[in-house]
Amino acid sequence: MRCYILRILFFTDTHIRGTTPKNRKDVFIDTLEQKFIEIVNIVKENNIDFVLHGGDLFDRPDVSITVASKFAMILDQIPVPLYLISGNHDIYGHNPDTINRTMLGLLDVLGVIKLIKSGEKVILEKNNIKVQLTGQPYVYDIDTPNHLDYYLLKERDNNVNYYIHIVHGMLLDRPFIKGIPYTLIEDIKDTLADITLSGHYHGGFKLTKIDEKYFINPGSLVRITNSLKEIERTPQVILIELDDNIKIKQLPLKTALPGEEVLDRKEIENNLFKSERIFEFKQTIDAALDFEKMDINEVLMEVSTAENVNDEVKREALRRIALIQMKGLTGD
Repeated sequence: MRCYILRILFFTDTHIRGTTPKNRKDVFIDTLEQKFIEIVNIVKENNIDFVLHGGDLFDRPDVSITVASKFAMILDQIPVPLYLISGNHDIYGHNPDTINRTMLGLLDVLGVIKLIKSGEKVILEKNNIKVQLTGQPYVYDIDTPNHLDYYLLKERDNNVNYYIHIVHGMLLDRPFIKGIPYTLIEDIKDTLADITLSGHYHGGFKLTKIDEKYFINPGSLVRITNSLKEIERTPQVILIELDDNIKIKQLPLKTALPGEEVLDRKEIENNLFKSERIFEFKQTIDAALDFEKMDINEVLMEVSTAENVNDEVKREALRRIALIQMKGLTGD
């Protein structure tokens, strides 16, 4: 029976910025500062050995020097190593290779944080417990069906006790909105990681356990999404304790005020109303055209009739479409 414990603290999507989002009623940068100071205290009070961040430390890659330095000084007060992966807001053009031109990259060079690159293996060791840490930064195709490898750990070494993989992608516990790329936990349940930590989706999802493997997203540390559910959500961090077993605790932040006090409900409802009107308009167009069920020749005739196109032009267009279709069938 192992008598020592290795403790890890995880949080994600802090979106550090100097301005206040439209739907918030507070001074955003002051709220952020209070939350980061609370995290520093949590690390000290709970004897945390390592801190992990799931990406989107900053809200944009070129956040001002004033803002970046303010939070760098707070992060520097964390007395243990802080490991991160880059999120889509941390980099330019969804390209992790641009990290050297960003404020996140600067903090890495200065030693305030430690960035984990794709394919890199980091060993965390304390009290005779060894953890392999890997990470997948955000990339543009992370949630396409043929790129599940971003989420999967496929190899394990015998000399490691536990395996943790961090990923910044749209990992969810249930299907999402049609048209938005996402990956389901069910799709990656064969991963060899004992714990998969994710960010990106601000709402987070409930702690999920499948075949002794844990999947965790505590949600964004800040509430900036235009969603009524955000009003009900309390930002939290995750405490992971490793000895002979895995123990996971959710710690709601004490500095996080009730949603009604910091989020402008009227502004959120206005945005939702606009979104609903746009969606209804799209559905009307789709229903009227229903291109998937119409033959291309029928589409051509509908359009040309509406535009009073000359019959000779119609015939020539139909002829060319027929030729294209024939080439497609023959493979020419």
